[in-house]
Amino acid sequence: MYDTETQTAPVRKLRRSRSDRMVAGVCGGVAEMFGIDAALVRIILVAATLLGFGTGAVLYLIAWLVVPEA
Repeated sequence: MYDTETQTAPVRKLRRSRSDRMVAGVCGGVAEMFGIDAALVRIILVAATLLGFGTGAVLYLIAWLVVPEA
């Protein structure tokens, strides 16, 4: 996990996935960054959208515009 010479954590950058995408690759990119399954991220996003009165959809659209593609 840590580089033994410099004692720094590896840099993980959020990028939209090119291979694991359904719409724009945002969920696939988040899943790659955290090392989890993209389906779990998509389920969480749908739950956030339904339970948060559209907040998940707004966050997805913002991420689509801001996060660069891999």
